[in-house]
Amino acid sequence: MLSTVSRQLRSHPALIPLFIFIGGGCTMSLTYLARLALRNPDVCWDKANNPEPWNKLGPNDQYKFFSVNMDYSKLKKDRPDF
Repeated sequence: MLSTVSRQLRSHPALIPLFIFIGGGCTMSLTYLARLALRNPDVCWDKANNPEPWNKLGPNDQYKFFSVNMDYSKLKKDRPDF
């Protein structure tokens, strides 16, 4: 299969950017999916030791990927402890 792809790329060099951008897009989407699975507080991998990981988040923990005009270090705690 790889020999067929390499033969097509040699005969049609305009396909090279297409393969580069599709490969880069797949890589970035898989990286973001892995980040969501490992860093998001809504995902619980170990239910025996930490059944509710979202309760252990502090008020200044940033778990969003991107936040506009928000400084998480200045937030105060306004919720009860469970």
